[in-house]
Amino acid sequence: MDKNYVKIPAVMNSNVSLKVIRGHFATSHSHINCFFDITTMKTRCSEAHNVASLLAMHYSVDTQVDTIICMDGMEVIGTYLAEELTKSGILSINAHKTIYVVSPEYIASGQIIFRDNMQIALRGKHVLLLLGSITTGRSLATILESVHYYGATVSGACAIFSAVDEVRGIKVAAAFHASDVPDYESYKTSECPLCKKKVPIDALVNSFGYSLL
Repeated sequence: MDKNYVKIPAVMNSNVSLKVIRGHFATSHSHINCFFDITTMKTRCSEAHNVASLLAMHYSVDTQVDTIICMDGMEVIGTYLAEELTKSGILSINAHKTIYVVSPEYIASGQIIFRDNMQIALRGKHVLLLLGSITTGRSLATILESVHYYGATVSGACAIFSAVDEVRGIKVAAAFHASDVPDYESYKTSECPLCKKKVPIDALVNSFGYSLL
């Protein structure tokens, strides 16, 4: 599937490019006509650092960030993002003057949890949520509910790609937006025109990757 793709460079940093694969794809909440393969951004140190530098530009020195919560396997980017924010003088109340970088755990029901030993990074902290991609915003809304339950204050949310600008009053910063991919479309499952035309689904996708059908 990945043979037919194009790379779209980021407006603010040409060293960061989004790999776009066109087709008919199903996410957990919608159908989309473009899949964004962010594998190398998440796993190659040089690319991860470039993405982190780009995302860090969205935050001013008066933004407080004590913890970065990494979703979708974004830990490498999250580590570089913590480094970039620290260098830029972002505020942190942590005793060691450094930013926590953590990931949640998913239990069998799909619920997001943080074990007791991890909650030191959440309770009373200002957290930045880091995701791979955001299409409808429903997954982000679920994360917001979880971190609020654990007593954290959300300073912001960011992603490599986002089709939404805001979720429940939280602004979303992204390296790429839907406007950067002119033909990108996201549909409710029941309203997908590709399904109505009986176009087969190419793959089930999420921020971790794709599973061909």
